[in-house]
Amino acid sequence: MGAAMRRIHVGNALSAFGLGFTVPYLYVYVAQVRGLGSVTAGLVLAVFAVAALIVLPFAGRAIVRRGPLPVLLVALVTAALGALSLGLSASAGTVLLSAAALGAGQAVMQPALATMIVDCSTTETRSRAFAMQFFLQNLGLGVGGLIGGHLVDTTSASSFTLLFAIEAAMFLVLVAVMATVRAPRAPRIEEAPGQTGGGSWKQLLGNRAMVQLCVLGFVLFFACYGQFESGLSAYGVEAAGISTSALGTALAANTLMIVIAQFAVLKFVERRKRSRVIASVGLIWAVAWAVAGYAGLGHGSQTMATAAFISTYALFGLGEAMLSPTLAPLVADLAPTGLAGQYNSAFALVKQLALAIGPAVGGPLGASLHAPYIVAFLLFSLGITVLAVRLGRQLTDVQNQPSLARSRVITQGGAPADAVVAAEA
Repeated sequence: MGAAMRRIHVGNALSAFGLGFTVPYLYVYVAQVRGLGSVTAGLVLAVFAVAALIVLPFAGRAIVRRGPLPVLLVALVTAALGALSLGLSASAGTVLLSAAALGAGQAVMQPALATMIVDCSTTETRSRAFAMQFFLQNLGLGVGGLIGGHLVDTTSASSFTLLFAIEAAMFLVLVAVMATVRAPRAPRIEEAPGQTGGGSWKQLLGNRAMVQLCVLGFVLFFACYGQFESGLSAYGVEAAGISTSALGTALAANTLMIVIAQFAVLKFVERRKRSRVIASVGLIWAVAWAVAGYAGLGHGSQTMATAAFISTYALFGLGEAMLSPTLAPLVADLAPTGLAGQYNSAFALVKQLALAIGPAVGGPLGASLHAPYIVAFLLFSLGITVLAVRLGRQLTDVQNQPSLARSRVITQGGAPADAVVAAEA
């Protein structure tokens, strides 16, 4: 891992730490501490999603034209201003504007950092780099949420002001860290003759593999991430009688599984076809939904229901650990030269759309229609397997299994790849 990649991973960890520091407490802060009510608090959460959906299409073009680092620095400053303003806001209008700035900045960070990882990695090292990114993101979220929870006091607005001020400071520290990154300069869109903004989007939509990956990504995020804190938690409380402390334990089990399993599954994932890895995740999540069904509909003891519900979150974590070195590198490998930023932003846009729709659909279903909720999302998980198999038919052998590229160099050259490169130099 080079110096540039180390700084990028530090950036991922710090941005996740800042996010985990405040987002879990936004609703309480707006509705209770500032006394603006549940409607305004709900609008703040919606503004995060809307801001992301608005800025991401433009972020992709900016990354392609200007490079990921300048876009990332602007996003970090915007997020820092939004966080600081949110901690000082007392009216609904200023809270919503501040949330929009914070949400827009955080949304743009994702594709910018992902594109920097692409620029600083090769096809062979990319899966490991994105696995490290996902590991550090979850670690940052967990540590940030834990520390933030000990700092806040719902009777004191100043404690939340301190929380948001620390988050803003984290973003500014990240500006200083990322400004020192000297990443390899990837080709920009001006260097590709005949390319225009509309042309690059047309090219993306004409890439059948990328379109299928976006559809698959929407289902993945809708059926898993979009349910964690909405439909699945509502189902657990209403159908399975899960306490709030047990729900917190389930979320902790999800993070713990990711931290433990991430690098344990990496070698397994690297040696398999990506489409088959994603297909197996669909099967694992189908089992998770079946276990959740037992927790709420199985008529067992409360202890068994709680254990089953916690196991559901742990199984989701196992699937997430398998996806992290698979999805993001595949997006990068499908992108033509110079358009990685556009493809990363498009996939981030699909993710944000799924995360906006998922809670809106899953929340009411999980709270009231328990059996239909489980059956529907079990079928969505099986649909992931079907879509992954279909995607595999659109990929080249190397796109589907990057390890083949290195083995072919060794086979064709009659010497290890490093020796071939040294001889050519």
